Amino acid sequence: MMRAKQSALFASLAGVLGVAILAAAPVLAQTGATVHGHVSNPAGENFTPGEVQFTTDMTVPYKQAKISNTAQIDANGDYSATGIKPGQYFVYVVRDKVVADQLQLTVTASQKDVTLDDDMSRAAYLKAMTPEQRKQLEEYKKKNAEVTSANKVIAKLNKTLGKVRSDLKAAAPDHGDVSADVDEMKQAVTVKPDVGLLWLTYGDTLMAQGRHLSAVDKSAGKSPAADAAVGQEFSSAADAYNKAITLDKAATKPSPAALGADYNQLGNAMIASGKSNDAITDFESAAAADPTNAGMYYKNEAAVLYNAGQMDGALAAAEKAITANPNDPLPYFIKGQALVTKVTVDPKTNKMTPPPGCIEAYQKFLQLAPNDPKVAQVQAVLQSLGQSISKSYRAR
Repeated sequence: MMRAKQSALFASLAGVLGVAILAAAPVLAQTGATVHGHVSNPAGENFTPGEVQFTTDMTVPYKQAKISNTAQIDANGDYSATGIKPGQYFVYVVRDKVVADQLQLTVTASQKDVTLDDDMSRAAYLKAMTPEQRKQLEEYKKKNAEVTSANKVIAKLNKTLGKVRSDLKAAAPDHGDVSADVDEMKQAVTVKPDVGLLWLTYGDTLMAQGRHLSAVDKSAGKSPAADAAVGQEFSSAADAYNKAITLDKAATKPSPAALGADYNQLGNAMIASGKSNDAITDFESAAAADPTNAGMYYKNEAAVLYNAGQMDGALAAAEKAITANPNDPLPYFIKGQALVTKVTVDPKTNKMTPPPGCIEAYQKFLQLAPNDPKVAQVQAVLQSLGQSISKSYRAR
């Protein structure tokens, strides 16, 4: 009877104690130590991703061991495991359920913070590798060194490209001297001659320098066409653009935008060199390579033909530009100018009759570009043809 009461009393006390412990649990300090460290692979790099696993089952193979604690290895190769109770442990470094390394660790009751690094590039680890594994490691180190070196080169080239593009933009309004940028891009294509973008940018620096020399000649009252240095800059630019075209065509996945830019800039170089027919071919090639921006390329072609006085060709190119981009005003101006040359005059009344589409082209130009410097010229033409000018088209 007494024992039954004692049992009931103990059971009652256990229940009370259980309630007391549950109530007090949130304020108790966490038991066990925190083990943290850094994991490096045999090449001395961060070992990631992966896990660090702890077990006190030191007499059985890894797959049979009961894992007590697990910590993830982060992108920096670091880990932190909490709640490691006092004891002796095997610490496994694991990736995809495969053990990469095994360490031993003893944690005492007095320890709260323990550092355990794993450097797989240590001599003992490397010595335990098979000859084939060591060979693979050396090949990896070599390739990795090459990639690291290449990445440094690319980072430097990207920085150079950014600087050169900024310089070209700043120099454009006044045709400033960009000879330093020419030298930088020449070095860039020497260091990495297999990138079309570098050759394209090199060509742009040569074109800009050619324009600079032309501006200097004009200010001195000289003819740029007679200056061999000017011609050489434009010729070298064309060579650079052709190199870019060759490389971008041969790319695994050719970029339409890149090829379009290459051909467009080559066309500009041909204009600068006085080779208008070649420029037209290049603009056509740009439109074929990059249909998304065909309107711009056809507009350039129309402008070349218009400036050369080839009105039929300018009209055809302007029509293509309008079809590709109906919101660009310049092709409408060129179309109007090309058609107005075909105005007929009645010999009896002297009344001028423009061909179909002429008036509409001019009016569309005024609608799209009311502030363009050519507005007054267009308005004068329309008035001479007896057309009224809408106030909404007047320059603001």
